[in-house]
Amino acid sequence: MKQNKSEGISKKNHSSTSSKKSDPHPHTETVPLADSVFPVVGIGASAGGLDAIEKFFSNIPSDTGIAFVIIMHFDPTSKSVMVEILKRYTKMEVYQAMDGIRIKPNSVYIIPPNKDMAILHGTLQLLEPTMSRGIRHPIDFFFRSLSEDCKEKAICIILSGTGTEGTLGLKAIKGEGGMVMVQDVTSAAYDGMPASAIATGFADYILTPEKMPEQLLNFVHQPYIKGTHKVAVIEQIAPLQKIFVLIRDRTGHDFSLYKETTIHRRIERRMNIHQIDKLQDYVRYLSEKPSEIDVLFKELLIGVTNFFRDPEAFEFFIQKIIPEMVKDKTPALPVRVWVPACSTGEEAYSIAMIFKEHLDEIKSDIKVQIFATDVDKDAIETARAGVYPASIAVDVSQERLDRFFEIAEDAYRIKKEIREMVTFALQSLTKDPPFSMLDMVSCRNLLIYLSPVLQKQVLSTLHYSLKKDGILFLGNSETIGEFTDLFSVYDRKWRIYQSKGGSHILRGDFSHMGRAGVPATIKVPLKSADVSIGDYIEKMLLENYAPSCVIINEKYEILYFHGKTGKYLEPASGRAGFKIVEMAREGLKHELNIAIRNAIVQKKEVIFKELNVKTNGSFQTVNLIVKPLEKPDIQGLVMVIFEDVPGKPSKPVKKTSTKQEIGNYVTDLEQELKSTRENLQATIEEMETSNEELQSTNEEFQAANEELQSANEELESSREELQSLNEELMTLNSEHQAKIEENMRAINDMNNMLTSTEIATVFLNNDLYIQGFTPAVTKIINLIKADIGRPVKDFNFNLIYDNLIDDVLQVLNTLVLMEKEVTDKNGDWYLIRILPYRTQENVIDGAVVTFLDITERKRAENMELAEIIERNLRKFTQGIVDTVWESLVILDKNMRVMSANRSFYRTFKTSKEETKNKSIFEISNGSWDIPALRNLLENILPENNVFNDFEVEHEFPGIGYKKMLLNARMVYQEGLSTESILLAIVDVTGQSGWV
Repeated sequence: MKQNKSEGISKKNHSSTSSKKSDPHPHTETVPLADSVFPVVGIGASAGGLDAIEKFFSNIPSDTGIAFVIIMHFDPTSKSVMVEILKRYTKMEVYQAMDGIRIKPNSVYIIPPNKDMAILHGTLQLLEPTMSRGIRHPIDFFFRSLSEDCKEKAICIILSGTGTEGTLGLKAIKGEGGMVMVQDVTSAAYDGMPASAIATGFADYILTPEKMPEQLLNFVHQPYIKGTHKVAVIEQIAPLQKIFVLIRDRTGHDFSLYKETTIHRRIERRMNIHQIDKLQDYVRYLSEKPSEIDVLFKELLIGVTNFFRDPEAFEFFIQKIIPEMVKDKTPALPVRVWVPACSTGEEAYSIAMIFKEHLDEIKSDIKVQIFATDVDKDAIETARAGVYPASIAVDVSQERLDRFFEIAEDAYRIKKEIREMVTFALQSLTKDPPFSMLDMVSCRNLLIYLSPVLQKQVLSTLHYSLKKDGILFLGNSETIGEFTDLFSVYDRKWRIYQSKGGSHILRGDFSHMGRAGVPATIKVPLKSADVSIGDYIEKMLLENYAPSCVIINEKYEILYFHGKTGKYLEPASGRAGFKIVEMAREGLKHELNIAIRNAIVQKKEVIFKELNVKTNGSFQTVNLIVKPLEKPDIQGLVMVIFEDVPGKPSKPVKKTSTKQEIGNYVTDLEQELKSTRENLQATIEEMETSNEELQSTNEEFQAANEELQSANEELESSREELQSLNEELMTLNSEHQAKIEENMRAINDMNNMLTSTEIATVFLNNDLYIQGFTPAVTKIINLIKADIGRPVKDFNFNLIYDNLIDDVLQVLNTLVLMEKEVTDKNGDWYLIRILPYRTQENVIDGAVVTFLDITERKRAENMELAEIIERNLRKFTQGIVDTVWESLVILDKNMRVMSANRSFYRTFKTSKEETKNKSIFEISNGSWDIPALRNLLENILPENNVFNDFEVEHEFPGIGYKKMLLNARMVYQEGLSTESILLAIVDVTGQSGWV
């Protein structure tokens, strides 16, 4: 129902969206996503699901070729931060879904708050919710549309959450051949949703969130999903037939006449689950693991059903068909309906509800008998229990939920008045005998899975079951085909047909009916073959001798006759039946009723001896023995044995009796009758009094029960609202918690960064009150945490800077950064930077003042300046020295040459390389080792620090005779701990005037 509605709404929204002038996601394609090459994964989660989602996306690559859509319960009044949170865990593109956006692979889409979402032709359609938060089921809603749009490429993952949502949606996914993955309940913070999904038996994988990505990738990379090639099922007929044989041997059901495309797709899907490429290998796998046969059997039987499927069709039934069907009925002539292939019973109960509504409306006591059958034992057990997840509220109106359902924890249970209208039974539509004289058959969405041959057999069976003018209700994609001679069209739109009546041959093999016309509903394993109850009981009686007897069930219905029972039982007048008490002869009914009741209740044998039973005008003495059958295969059945007592014929009053004896006998009988009547009258009066008291008590209890029921419904409605609100708040809390953790990390990172950089910073508001500071600022201002909130003008800065307050105000007015270099009282230098404090919304909310210690930089700058001056001075001095014509040599205290000028090198024919760092007495091969020079430098100069115009004559090898005047002085340089000697040599060789 919901799928059709959502599809219609989605189309409307689609058209309205595309009509806008600008659309960031134009719709130019209308191809169903099932025709695309990438699968779509729908992820449903509720309370506790954020952690599971984070673990899932932390372990999945960003190039999977898959599109992911996340459906969660968000608070409709709050903005979701899920997109920002999830971006930290995946490199894929993460979007909050927008109306009409076309999904693409390697992307993640998240449902926005207060929206329902569906998918149509590969585009996400956002819908306004029409139900309150306690009733909405957005996960089921999306999963259903996903199954329709993506078919076998649809994948659903159910994670942590309370309630049962997702259960109905995953059935739709499975019905289209998709895959279902569920979180392991032990790893889920809340196991309601995973447990409900697992209980369906449709989960393909049950894993923790960390292990899901690996299995998901293995699944989607199989040929079945990738579409690279078909698994060779169609071409391998022999292995396929072997699969049919294995299924038939284990389940007794033959799928060889089902539609090939359906069978192939389901088998391919199971092969894909186990990553098996070859059909022969899958046959071997089935042979080795019989449990896989059971799973495959369920896969082939998956029924996509829900309450009131196609609601407009049900409305047509309510308005047109039901009134016609019940108008000629009486309490003795009930309406008979059959729902074959009923699956888990939603269709049958839906029909029961609409009949009940109409009968209550017209105040009629007509009975409605609905027979619902299926070959799936588990589905029948679910239908009999009549318990469905809370998410059926998507399909069932609140009025019907209140009227026909009871609250059972997180589920709804069908009320007794509806449950008693439906009888569920295991039955094969193609093998077992059908019902007959039916007013209606609802066989929807079964024929589409059958081959034409099997369709003909089924339609023939359904015609046989319907009486003339009986109604046949088929699915939207089904027709009667060539059987226009058997059915006429009642309503073509909703595939409703009417039987034309007449004789028709019933196709099929129904030879396995039990004796006395009773179908063999109880099966006993004898040599791996099913036999009828009659054969089984006959075998039992032959093994254990027994006189004339009958086998009955707990409803007192005779199932089997043994021996000559006509002396004890005879058909009752009126409608034919097999009720044993109604067939009992005179003298046997009362004791027979008591004996059967006691045997059933007490589970033991009951005996009445020597009963007088009237047979053909005379009486015979009979022992009545009633005992329950205890063997497990026939539990619930009772054996009634009639044993003649030989030699004790019982007669009426003898004709030879005297008149006195007859009178006495009559008197005794009259007295006994009178006493019995008195006792009976007293008992009746007491019973009437008790009944009145019980009736009064019952009325009080009923009134109290109605009040409690009303209060319970109100509380349940409130509970659902609160539960939904709680789930939304838990999701919001998880988002906020993640955001808080992110902010704490950012704050810690910022604090560590500010501490490690040792940058003194003060945060001021617009009124220049201190809002915060870093630890390094305490060197400049003596601040403690208690000073936060005080005006900055109250503090004295250890800076030679009087314009701080004015500069901050100027920055707040101009919003222009300001920088200044100032010094403190200790001579340290700081670079002060003042800039506006901007919030994330770009609002000016104060100023930030930073103090960067630049003392070392200043010192480095000063040292660099000194070095430059020194270098320049050295160059200047060297220029002067090189310019003078005298030879100059600078010696250290050890008489090593530190430097010399050009005149020295030129005059004495040497070089810098030959002289520097060498003793003056060693240069030029010892030519300067002059005794007089040595005496001057080593003895005279240290004492006098200077000597002038000391004449020295010397013959230099290779140069010749030289006459020189020597001048020397000790030179001390500031900052150096050693002195140097400046030696000036004036060459006066050949010059006159020198003495």
